[in-house]
Amino acid sequence: MTAITETTAQTPTELIAALSDEEGRLSALEKRLAELVLSDMTYATNASITEIAAKAGVSPPTVTRFCRRLGCSSFSDFKVQLARSTYVGLRYLKPESVTSTAAEVAEDIVTKAQNALFEMHRNLDLDAVERAVALIAKAEMVHAFGSGGNSAMIANELQNRLFRLGIRISASNDHGMHLMLSAAAEPGTVVFGSSFTGRNHELARCFGLLRARGIPTIALTQSGTPVAEAADVVIAVDLPEGRNIFRATSTRFAFLAALDILANLVAYADKPRSARVLRGIKEQLIRHRDGDDRQVLGD
Repeated sequence: MTAITETTAQTPTELIAALSDEEGRLSALEKRLAELVLSDMTYATNASITEIAAKAGVSPPTVTRFCRRLGCSSFSDFKVQLARSTYVGLRYLKPESVTSTAAEVAEDIVTKAQNALFEMHRNLDLDAVERAVALIAKAEMVHAFGSGGNSAMIANELQNRLFRLGIRISASNDHGMHLMLSAAAEPGTVVFGSSFTGRNHELARCFGLLRARGIPTIALTQSGTPVAEAADVVIAVDLPEGRNIFRATSTRFAFLAALDILANLVAYADKPRSARVLRGIKEQLIRHRDGDDRQVLGD
């Protein structure tokens, strides 16, 4: 059997990978110990070496050798690393078995998207949306902040939606730029920030700076989070994520729908301006791309 490399720098993630033994390197006794640990990590974290050995039907020295084989310096070190591993959550340590045919995945994705849209709509704070619209419609400049993948996409999409309505807007996906733009923002500026978790502390810091300087801020985020508490107007989207770690978050659809609601209301807030800019864009698209006005306004 190929030996597992011993190291005293085992990380919690590496420890779980070794316990899972996806490469089949553990002996029969070691596999029995690994299955015991993974079946009840809380028990394994709190049990003594004697208790674990007895429950697995092995000797305490076998448990010690097992811990060292996994890259831990001792049984105590193993328990410390195991305790850190539990912070990740069992849905990432032991992903649930999920169906994966094309038909099942398609139905799952669409159903979850529909549920996300329904829940967002049912709980949407329309007063907050209207306050956000009033700020954006009259702003001389709008900055859209978002980083980390999904929120970066939301910030960019807000720019995509609003520039065609005659709103001066710039999207940024960089923390350092967010801080500099916040420090440089002049009166008449409104800053919109997206954070799916609400735990983007750099964004919350920028919102705090902007509040101190009298620059209004709008957050599309989870309620009761650092970002929400730092913002002047909060459009809250609070949705459960479920246990399937392989499926992209359906919260994306809820955020995009909230963004479309916001943009549509901004368009209605100044219909002449919106129509004028949209008409100018469409004229160029017809002239250079489409030949008629039946296509969407931009790919």
